[in-house]
Amino acid sequence: MHLSPAHHAHPHTPGEEQVALAAELLALLGDRTRLTLLHALTSGEADVTTLTEACGAARPAVSQHLARLRLAGLVATRKEGRRVIYSLHDGHLRRLVAEALNVADHRLGDRPLHD
Repeated sequence: MHLSPAHHAHPHTPGEEQVALAAELLALLGDRTRLTLLHALTSGEADVTTLTEACGAARPAVSQHLARLRLAGLVATRKEGRRVIYSLHDGHLRRLVAEALNVADHRLGDRPLHD
């Protein structure tokens, strides 16, 4: 199998609108609670109670973060009785969250050891 170099992944220069939208997406991911929520959803669907336990934040804060993610189109919802079930909108986001955490893991691994 032949893999193309990374610089060939997107041969065109991104336009202003694309860069602005990407910056907006990264800003949403820049919040610890939202990143934790998105990471929890990489394992599958979950309700607010489960997500609150996963991130350790107060339920009202979790609900507000989920609302922002839903309005941004990053998470999808469906009803199951009275419960709202959340899921990631697409696989691209799953990979983006995983890569962000992988970069952080590598950066933490590169730290010099302290005596």
